[in-house]
Amino acid sequence: MDDKELIKKAKSVLRPKRTRHGSTVGAVGCALLTYKGNVHTGVCIETCSGMGLCAEQSAIAAMVVTGEYKIKRIVAVSESGVIAPCGKCREFIHQIHEDNLDTEVIIAENKAVKLRELLPYPWDG
Repeated sequence: MDDKELIKKAKSVLRPKRTRHGSTVGAVGCALLTYKGNVHTGVCIETCSGMGLCAEQSAIAAMVVTGEYKIKRIVAVSESGVIAPCGKCREFIHQIHEDNLDTEVIIAENKAVKLRELLPYPWDG
């Protein structure tokens, strides 16, 4: 699966909706490709009380349900295009499996970098 297909898959799960408290759910979508060739998707769930989760975390949870932990490529998108993962998600990707420092993170329409470039000093507690 190439970058354009993965981006398209991430965009396919976008369904922004305002909650009754003014937060937004489904405004960011994520698609990830595992080393086994499986694609998992997720969406962000924002809450006004800080209990939400990012789209990357949602897609990773879907992956873990299937017994996979190593991510080959990952992308997050909003309606305006590709967005780089936040710091929390960068660390989350790494903590799921140490080899994920080699995950290719799509950070723009035509640019991908290894997670290790975005997370040069991962937590190793």
